[in-house]
Amino acid sequence: MDIAQRLRALSAEIATLQTEIGILEEQIAFQTEVADDARIRALVSETPLADRESQEASGDLARIVRSRADALKRLEQLRADQDGLLERMLDERGNR
Repeated sequence: MDIAQRLRALSAEIATLQTEIGILEEQIAFQTEVADDARIRALVSETPLADRESQEASGDLARIVRSRADALKRLEQLRADQDGLLERMLDERGNR
């Protein structure tokens, strides 16, 4: 695969990942509300069931936050790869 093809593939992967990150951010906003509501219900009702629901909602939120962090790390890596390929392409054109 030549540099231009690799750049196109990276661009597509970056676009897909950016969409995924946007979805994860929406899920975080929603799940934050769910976790907050569950926490308040647990405080008010003081029942084992409410406590368990609160813990589950918090755990779900933590998992989504980790997924977003992983996706952001991958995006950073892809952008670094893209920058490296662009530099190589410029170097090759400069040496012609």
